[in-house]
Amino acid sequence: MSFDLVLIFMATVFVVSIIPGPSMLLALTHGMYHGARKTLASAFGNVTVTFIQSLISVIGLGAVLVASETAFQIIKWGGAAYLLYMGVCLFISSKSSPKSEGCESKEQDTSLIKMFVESALVTASNPKAIVFFTAVFPQFINPEGAFLIQSVILTSVCSVVAFVCFMIYAIGGQKLVSLLSKSVVSKYFQRTIGGIFISSGIALAFSSR
Repeated sequence: MSFDLVLIFMATVFVVSIIPGPSMLLALTHGMYHGARKTLASAFGNVTVTFIQSLISVIGLGAVLVASETAFQIIKWGGAAYLLYMGVCLFISSKSSPKSEGCESKEQDTSLIKMFVESALVTASNPKAIVFFTAVFPQFINPEGAFLIQSVILTSVCSVVAFVCFMIYAIGGQKLVSLLSKSVVSKYFQRTIGGIFISSGIALAFSSR
């Protein structure tokens, strides 16, 4: 596998990952309410599931899941339900405002484990990630090269790109705090994010492959 091919693969995964979706919106929200440093826990949750999804795809299990309509539907409906749950929770908690730097807030009490699990579940909620990896990986693996080494490289690239994209949104969310915490915009912003989660859940539930 050439270095140029790795760069092309990295660019492909980055473009797909950086597009706003449930995981990136969660990163933005966590960055706003907990700060970028604490959101590292969420980023690791995202990376862990991304690594597992890419690993499943690269070793061939992804093809089995793609072929199995039952498995795909179970993951899809479970993911849709969780996205709807997240959206409703954001609506309910929209009365609270993001914390400002150095200010006390009940949001600060959120445990790192909870943030990790929440991010992992949101990332795992989209079975199309496995479909994407299963379709893309064969394009970059040289059948004449060492399969194990190539697999390690590709899954590692996916993990690094996922982490970078997640933290870009988290840092962006932290930067928005000073603006949103000073006005009623924060309430409507959070409701907007909640609405997007709900819309994503509904779209996922009624989507095809």
